[in-house]
Amino acid sequence: MNQNAKPYVIGLDLGGTNSVFGIVDQDANIVAETSVKTRGHNDNAQQYVDDCVVELRKIIDEVGGIEKIRAMGIGAPNGNYYTGCIEFAPNLAWAHETVPLAKMFSDALGIPVAMTNDANAAAIGEMTYGAAKGMKNFIMITLGTGVGSGIVVNGQMVYGCDGQAGELGHVIVDPQGRECGCGRRGCLETYCSATGVARTAREMLTTTDRPSLLREIPLEQIESKDVSMAAAKGDEMAKEIFEFTGRILGEACANFAAFCSPEAFVFFGGLTKAGDLIMEPIKQAYDRNVLKIYQGKAQMLISRLDDANAAVLGASAIGWEVAMETANINRQ
Repeated sequence: MNQNAKPYVIGLDLGGTNSVFGIVDQDANIVAETSVKTRGHNDNAQQYVDDCVVELRKIIDEVGGIEKIRAMGIGAPNGNYYTGCIEFAPNLAWAHETVPLAKMFSDALGIPVAMTNDANAAAIGEMTYGAAKGMKNFIMITLGTGVGSGIVVNGQMVYGCDGQAGELGHVIVDPQGRECGCGRRGCLETYCSATGVARTAREMLTTTDRPSLLREIPLEQIESKDVSMAAAKGDEMAKEIFEFTGRILGEACANFAAFCSPEAFVFFGGLTKAGDLIMEPIKQAYDRNVLKIYQGKAQMLISRLDDANAAVLGASAIGWEVAMETANINRQ
């Protein structure tokens, strides 16, 4: 490899619908980008990697070839930092078992590859480039199709003994509550994700006869953005849905404060676009329920990075870490 060439890493934000690749320089500029549908590929992990590599090589060529790429970082659902594997991801048809995805990309591209959970990647992106820059203790909460989280303590990601720590979306908030895709009942994400908001809307519409703009939409087609738009127009039911969602999330955050006393909670994902509709109920419920010794300490922040960039840049930061580790090994 030409050590004088301007170096890059690849960051991959592997989502349930799309896989977004960015080639990133040392100043956190995404200089080239492409995407591949995550679903399909004959539900075969090797076919997924092969199809991704075909598209990746096009943008790799744009920056001067693979010799300029030092490493790759991946943020993926159920991604394990220790093993480089996706482990039993329920929303990825080709990853219902353990898939050594980091090794598969490394073998295909000939570069070192590291992987972490997608919410952890977003947290690393926020800590390196965004609202949590300079912070050493914070919790990232991702509000998308599910609820993810990344926990940073003393400036380091919390991975636990097995690489799977920090699944706060699967903290049970109601043992008799809604069924969750994980197989249990009452998980936080069944209420406070985008799909949870839509679920709350359908429940309210079918159990009451109250007027609402949401009744103009076929029940099964209601999405969280529809609730947000209705609430912005003053729809009382829609506003109550956000108050209900924010209360549950704020109460959960009050509990989370007890184990790591964060200086901030950073919220990321599509649901944050509702702004004060969701943030105000979160703050109010948090303040009502947090232990007195933690009151007034944690900021409630919305990510400064757009949805795609935070995860891609976070994954790229993992890429830079493994690039440096590899370079140090090669010098020894």
